[in-house]
Amino acid sequence: MRALLSVSDKTGIVELATVLHEAGIELISTGGTEAALQQAGLPVKNISEVTSFPEMLDGRVKTLHPLVHGGLLGRRDLDTHVAQMKDHHIEPIDYVVVNLYPFKETIAKENTTYEEAIENIDIGGPSMLRSAAKNHASVTVVVDPSDYTLVAEEVRGGGTSFETRQRLATKAFRHTAAYDALIADYLGRQIGETFPEQLTVTYEKVQDLRYGENPHQQAAFYKTPLYDGMTLANATQLHGKELSYNNIQDTNAALEALSELTEPAAVVVKHMNPCGVAVGRTISQAFERAHAADPVSIFGGIVALNREVDLETADALRNIFLEIIIAPSFSEAALDRLKEKKNLRLLTLDMGQMTGMRLTAVAGGLLVQDGDDMTLDDASCQIVTDRRPTAAEWEDLKLAWRVVKHVKSNAIVVAKDETTIGIGAGQMNRVGAAKIAFEQAGERATGAALGSDAFFPMADTVEAAAAAGITAIIQPGGSIRDAESIEAANRHGITMVFTSVRHFKH
Repeated sequence: MRALLSVSDKTGIVELATVLHEAGIELISTGGTEAALQQAGLPVKNISEVTSFPEMLDGRVKTLHPLVHGGLLGRRDLDTHVAQMKDHHIEPIDYVVVNLYPFKETIAKENTTYEEAIENIDIGGPSMLRSAAKNHASVTVVVDPSDYTLVAEEVRGGGTSFETRQRLATKAFRHTAAYDALIADYLGRQIGETFPEQLTVTYEKVQDLRYGENPHQQAAFYKTPLYDGMTLANATQLHGKELSYNNIQDTNAALEALSELTEPAAVVVKHMNPCGVAVGRTISQAFERAHAADPVSIFGGIVALNREVDLETADALRNIFLEIIIAPSFSEAALDRLKEKKNLRLLTLDMGQMTGMRLTAVAGGLLVQDGDDMTLDDASCQIVTDRRPTAAEWEDLKLAWRVVKHVKSNAIVVAKDETTIGIGAGQMNRVGAAKIAFEQAGERATGAALGSDAFFPMADTVEAAAAAGITAIIQPGGSIRDAESIEAANRHGITMVFTSVRHFKH
């Protein structure tokens, strides 16, 4: 029996090769892997001795040869295959241990050139893996060093089982598919492709989850390789229970909203919607305001902060039942204080922007779109009423507008004094969302600003806003009945800004 070993990651390869050698399996190898085996004192044959053909073209051609692929693909159970292999002096290869040129690691480096990336596209390796995986009835293919121990144990026991070869073959095809997906994505980005005719994506498992949205649903968490934006997949958990499916969804929603804010800010999320968002001079003040925005809904919520959690903030957080607190860091004293609550999940993450395309699964398909990255500064704002916003109203309008894009449609956000004081989310009509926000805001709505994720189809929302005491409104505009809303705003002394940008979130 023979084994072909050619790996970029040398982890554990000498130990596995030793087991193969001790089982009487001849070792064949290439380049650096061959050198590592020789240094370990193992007898190894260079691939050129098998093919009688030299490695050439800077290593681009060394295993692409019938004596290699014939040895991998030939079926031992077909007499015609066996006879042809004998006629052409092709000897079977029974084990293939290969992992590929480090393409992902190469393109992850800063300042990697296009030429460097292309040179790190492996051709021979995937070809051998696919050949071996196709013929897994006879050939054991190994791509992951974590499988070396299992393979070694079965080799010591007389050889790998069909079930093991089948599982490893499946893994090999996943491995080459993911490798090709990264290459296709990289090349597509070089030529500016956004929506190709075939979208090939790959993800890497972060962890299995206890269950999904409900206990009867199975679930796992995956991450996008090389994602350069803010992602929960890169967070470090310092304390508390394992994250659940719903925890991850809610925390991601909190981070998306937090990414809008550069000043000290706190975002509280329940069921994928912000229930309290505030900024302040300190992180403690920001959280105090966010808590006061909706002290009922925060119970069991997710809190995201964009500054280090100090002891003052930790004391305020500790007095509330929360699922998760995520921040760039915790002071030592704050961490000790919060760890007193054994089930509270504490996570750290470098805060930044969420970038890239957004993918949403639907039955039998996938929706893909750009992120909703439009900011108020990018929008073409127009003051459409007789009265202009005051400086304080402008600040509240900006906060309402930044938050409303992260609230499920139909969405209304009421803000005052750098804090959201009323949020109406996910209603079937806009005035219904507004009434929920006004009810939550109560008397605080007097002199507050209102943000709407889409235009007012009629003037009823403006009339309701005036009755609640709202003095400033920001909305996209664009309704055929805009004039009615503008007239109502002028009649009630409300200033209104059109942004020409809609922020639906379904």
